[in-house]
Amino acid sequence: MTYLASNLKQVPTGLRKFLHINWPLVVLISAICSMGFLMLYSVAGGSMQPWAEPQMMRFGLGIVIMFLVGFVPIWLWRNLSGAVYMAAFLMLVYVELFGHTGMGATRWINLGFMMVQPSEIMKIAMIMLLAAYYDWLDVRKVSRPLWVLIPLLIIVLPTVLVLKQPDLGTSTMLIAGGGLLMFAAGVSWIYFAVVIALVVGAVALVLNSRGTPWQLLHDYQFRRIDTFLDPGNDPLGAGYHITQAKIALGSGGWAGRGFMEGTQSRLNFLPEKHTDFIFTSLAEELGFVGGMSLLTLYALLLFFTMSSGVTNKDRYGSLLTIGIAGTLFIYITVNMSMVMGLAPAKGAPLPFVSYGGTVMLVLLWAYGLVQSAHIHKPR
Repeated sequence: MTYLASNLKQVPTGLRKFLHINWPLVVLISAICSMGFLMLYSVAGGSMQPWAEPQMMRFGLGIVIMFLVGFVPIWLWRNLSGAVYMAAFLMLVYVELFGHTGMGATRWINLGFMMVQPSEIMKIAMIMLLAAYYDWLDVRKVSRPLWVLIPLLIIVLPTVLVLKQPDLGTSTMLIAGGGLLMFAAGVSWIYFAVVIALVVGAVALVLNSRGTPWQLLHDYQFRRIDTFLDPGNDPLGAGYHITQAKIALGSGGWAGRGFMEGTQSRLNFLPEKHTDFIFTSLAEELGFVGGMSLLTLYALLLFFTMSSGVTNKDRYGSLLTIGIAGTLFIYITVNMSMVMGLAPAKGAPLPFVSYGGTVMLVLLWAYGLVQSAHIHKPR
């Protein structure tokens, strides 16, 4: 028996695939989404419209997508990684030229029945291509300068387009997600030390560019930095959002004010209560217990995802799963730190909880890839 035939016999086929679905991931994602549905119902004043019902419909569609993607052999997704990345990149170019503008930024493609944000698709497409690249590359070459340059280009090219939208939050997440996967692939820590030094230098350059003809950030982005450093400096202006979010977080206490009893959200003090700041609504109504319950679900989801990736003998499947876990971790960290005042305010939804069609469908597609890697890993 050949080596290939031996390996194929170890991979589930046909109906046997149902036996190898990672059900803990399905249950945890469903539980997290259910908390999101409850909060969207609450912040709408006890109504399924305009947020809860559409989000539930997207979840139903996304679950179907997750299972369909999961039953496709992982080798096919490996072969399609380049095409998926290129499609996402061309969508970003289209946004730059003809994209829909909303809230001062051009980030969306209007399909008529829904708005698509290509930068969210790129987060996963980039992970797919990087995983395929390191699966192809000899492990002895991963830290050689020439072979490090290629993944850097894969990360930098879409990041530049996203920065032009402008979307600093997503740009940061693209760089962090790509960097985590490179680290998981075995790239030397020296490169990361150099990058950190360059980032420190870049931050100093950006801050010194303020008020000059070559200013590197928009005025509203500088105001976000000022607000992060001192929210009380302008409590009714730039610091209003963070101040109200902290009030909501603190007023929930141990057990919260009660479901649908949050004053900050119901009286519209909270900004973007159904998207970026939905965790503050949850913490106000369900308190410390509710907030920690959600964080525990996230921790379990990350644990089971990482466990699946680490135990996978297929390098592509392993790196892809670890990369998606890293991306989810970045999503959670950026949103939580933002609403708690630990980072400047930026557009960063809370995964599976915040209202949003593109993010929900993209994350469930990503977990379809995780399921594909888990179902088809050699056993």
